[in-house]
Amino acid sequence: MIEDRNIICIASNWWYDPTSKHHVMRLLAERNHVIWVNYHGSRRPRVRAADVRAAAGRLRQVIEGPRRVLENLTVITPLVLPLPGSRTATQVNRRLLVRQIRSVLRQLPERPVQLWTFAPDVDYLVGRFDEECAVYYCVDAFDEFEGYDREAIRAAEARLIDKVDLVLAASHALYQSRRRQCPEVVYVPHGVDVEHFQAASRATNIPEDVVLLRRPVLGFWGLIQEWVDIELLADVARMRPEWSIVVIGEAARDVSKLSSLPNVHLLGRQPYARLPEYARAFDMGLIPFRINALTRAVNPIKLREYLAAGLPVVSTPLPEVEAAGLEGVYIANGVEAFVRACERAMAENTPTRAEQRRNLMNSESWRAKVEAISELVLARFGRRAKS
Repeated sequence: MIEDRNIICIASNWWYDPTSKHHVMRLLAERNHVIWVNYHGSRRPRVRAADVRAAAGRLRQVIEGPRRVLENLTVITPLVLPLPGSRTATQVNRRLLVRQIRSVLRQLPERPVQLWTFAPDVDYLVGRFDEECAVYYCVDAFDEFEGYDREAIRAAEARLIDKVDLVLAASHALYQSRRRQCPEVVYVPHGVDVEHFQAASRATNIPEDVVLLRRPVLGFWGLIQEWVDIELLADVARMRPEWSIVVIGEAARDVSKLSSLPNVHLLGRQPYARLPEYARAFDMGLIPFRINALTRAVNPIKLREYLAAGLPVVSTPLPEVEAAGLEGVYIANGVEAFVRACERAMAENTPTRAEQRRNLMNSESWRAKVEAISELVLARFGRRAKS
């Protein structure tokens, strides 16, 4: 495992629900000090309620200054000029970002520095901190996100890949596309917080908002964004009105087609700590994603979370889900096939198979992933991991 380093991590908001970034950096923070930078330069904000709330939250974080959220992990939200499209503001913001990161670095013990970025458009940071290495951890096709300047993101990511020492790709699609530009690309599929989700089998405190629901209960958790197929969920609910569909997560798009249905239960964002309790009430986990250029490159973390909780999974035909070939995963395209897959998942589910799914995830833990990544980084620079 990497140790005795100061690691600068460029990522999305620390206070979002845990993602691959959070899991990786929490583990690296056990033996290193991590400076987590709440970076929001990729997508241009629009005048809508969600963006206004996000901007207000970032302003509060800026005012609070650097916060040590773990013993070895400090979060900073950079002060930036809110002038998207202004070349002058962009240059000023870049200088401010470098200055703020250096300010935190000066307060840490003097150790080798590493730069890790999950954002594609920060090539200007590479080499600014006398870092021993720079790693780009590519987890999404950012150029396909709604609200992003596709050509600008592609150009910035290309410059970043040219500068970094190692690229990690979370899906086969990301690996194949990035390796055309850089041979130093390694496919690293997501891990899972194994112990956390395996606790679903031992959960006794079933949340009140699901404990009395009519069975079967089909569950989904995650951000409800443009990639979630709201229409598919609504059609399933209408075809099987005796089923209960539970949707957990912040809605960043119109969900009125679901809220109008009596057997669909929109519970909003729930604490990560309580997801195993909700999983205990589910009969299966759903991945109802649209199939498009964005999702063909996605590796949904919830796939392994559901399995670690012992749940069978029904998913639309996402390439990464199909390629995983995991036991207990049912692939379906279209509403009628999706309903049949759900029925099959329920018919074939047994306590023995649930236990097999949980055990299958033991080798897929985030700790195992971070140890493997550490070996890659250490080998790349001719250093041997310390025991």
